[in-house]
Amino acid sequence: MIFETLISQMPYLAHGLAVAIGLLVCLLSLGLVLGLILAILEVYGHWSLRLACVAFERVFRGIPAIVLLLLFYYGVTDYIEMGSFTAAVLALGLRSAAYQSQIFRGAFLSVPIGQMMAARAMGMNKLQAIRDIVLPQALRMSIGPWTNEFSSELKATSLAYVIGVVELTRQAKYIISNTQGNILIVFGVVALMYFVVNRAGNWALYRLENRLALPGFEHRGDA
Repeated sequence: MIFETLISQMPYLAHGLAVAIGLLVCLLSLGLVLGLILAILEVYGHWSLRLACVAFERVFRGIPAIVLLLLFYYGVTDYIEMGSFTAAVLALGLRSAAYQSQIFRGAFLSVPIGQMMAARAMGMNKLQAIRDIVLPQALRMSIGPWTNEFSSELKATSLAYVIGVVELTRQAKYIISNTQGNILIVFGVVALMYFVVNRAGNWALYRLENRLALPGFEHRGDA
């Protein structure tokens, strides 16, 4: 009986998974762009900008994701009109930016300083040297650590149900409430769906890491 119910409810779970993946793509994209900017400013910016970036990173890394979701949805929406999905993207995206900034910061610092000096000696200004010499190498070396961020934020999307985002976890709760379904089986299926997406994403990122790896930095372990 429960399996027949699950099969009939699979379109709803599939829709919830699609919402979760959409949320993941949006928040990681926001985190990627902002995290890169923060990392560049932390490594190469004026001391005042470095201080501001560090403060941002410490604040958003120090507050639990669920608290950020509640703050953005019930606090920010008092002043700026936005839906639950947008609030989730902003809350989780800014949190992701704080974590990604440290991934990129470490990658920038791993590029030998002599390369920046050589680029400047060849007549490049600081921005050109960062863009053309340092950034391409740093991005390649960030893929491995970024895989962990992908997995972490995929799991964090399940928290968005607390502010009304109808993603996979919330769809599962609806199914249990409406059909009196077995909690263990329903959430077991949900766990399997998260696991499959996580492994697929990790596999793709490992392949990308190996494809773009700098000589001597290839990932040799199995994904």
